Amino acid sequence: MIIPRVPAQHRRLLPDRRLSGPTPWVIAILMLLTLLAAAAGVGLARSANAIGSAIAGRVTVQIVTANPVVRAEQAAALRRAAAAQPFVRTARAVEQAELRATLGQWFGTTEGDDPVLRSLPLPALVDIDFVGENRAGHMAQLRALVAREAPGARIIPHAEWLGPVARLIRSLAWVAGGLVLLMTLASAAVVIMTARAALGTHYATIEMLHLIGATDQQITRLFQRRIAIDTAYGIALGTVVAAAILLLIGWQWSGVTSGLAETASLGPAGWALLLALPLLAIALAALTARQTLLAALKKIL
Repeated sequence: MIIPRVPAQHRRLLPDRRLSGPTPWVIAILMLLTLLAAAAGVGLARSANAIGSAIAGRVTVQIVTANPVVRAEQAAALRRAAAAQPFVRTARAVEQAELRATLGQWFGTTEGDDPVLRSLPLPALVDIDFVGENRAGHMAQLRALVAREAPGARIIPHAEWLGPVARLIRSLAWVAGGLVLLMTLASAAVVIMTARAALGTHYATIEMLHLIGATDQQITRLFQRRIAIDTAYGIALGTVVAAAILLLIGWQWSGVTSGLAETASLGPAGWALLLALPLLAIALAALTARQTLLAALKKIL
């Protein structure tokens, strides 16, 4: 039982003031940081997985032939030939207007007919998505196809330039998970110190209870209830503040619709984990307090 039942007359043996000591406030801060770190870890992990799935079997063929007419003809021929291959899921030729619109963001213009942009010799791009997991075999077949349809074109696997980003994000997710573990251990240490301090403060009361026949289990339930309730108050406070922060960030994040930030979200499993963490923290605090109290009471007698 997380918060054991203790008769009301026995509870009067210990002061019953809520949020009076430092323990609930320290636990609230640790719970707040734990939830924020867990949310960051889940979001980063989902982002890394989304990026990995998106780039796993995608390549871009860059045709840089000087003649624009030949360049367009090679891009169209390569797209048709690639779409007919069994190892290709989709093949799409990137429109020149789309390229100019992308470059316009760097040139400070959104006009697709900007004379500066239209004067630039832009390459022809063909995006190709592979089918299945045989990436090496598909790449070899694609090289042969490109050599036949668009000699001199370059094949750029997306994993070469986005793979390090996905690995970095995944590493940051592991760091966030490590922080969650460290703060959980810190919370357990706070509970241990609180339990020992409570025994030291109420040593005379414990001796009196022993003299009238109380067992270690009965005394442990009395102190465990007090520590569990104080810890639950701190966890509830930290959870409320963390929920408010996450909801505020989620509301602001909903306006981000492009780039890597779009892939970072908690999802149903992430929210379920965040909801379970406070309950697990209360159970861990009660178990830690119980074991600490029992071990300390055995040394008293």
